[in-house]
Amino acid sequence: MRMFIVASLQVIALSALPLAASEDKPVLQVTGAVANAPVSFSMTQIQNMPATTLTTSTVVTDGVHHFTGVLLRDFLAELEAVGETITATALNDYIVDIPFADFEEFDVIVAYSMDGEALDRADKGPLWIVYPRDAHAELQDIRYDYRWVWQLMEIEVK
Repeated sequence: MRMFIVASLQVIALSALPLAASEDKPVLQVTGAVANAPVSFSMTQIQNMPATTLTTSTVVTDGVHHFTGVLLRDFLAELEAVGETITATALNDYIVDIPFADFEEFDVIVAYSMDGEALDRADKGPLWIVYPRDAHAELQDIRYDYRWVWQLMEIEVK
């Protein structure tokens, strides 16, 4: 019995270690027409980039929320991305093409938090492409709703 308790405590102690280390694991890969492709980013690296907060409603949540993340146009510019579209892929294999024009016209972000809380993988996280839906009437069209990629894991620049 004592051996089981000691072993259980060791498992608990060891299972706590990856939580801190998980901030350094890659959460987003960028491929395609970017400098030094492929490039992987950890959550820490993304959170250390200049942040933008936007306030908007979504079609998949109730009410208005505050999203914090990185402007996608700035992120792509830093990577020297050259293309006309990105293909965004989610952890659940959802894939959608998004034109670069969206990032030039609107303040689209790769969000890592909602209402001050980190986005959880079990609920839209760890990264979510978010549009400033409430700031532009045209963004309330269903065509844009398909471009909100939650559980974002890869961006391919084409």
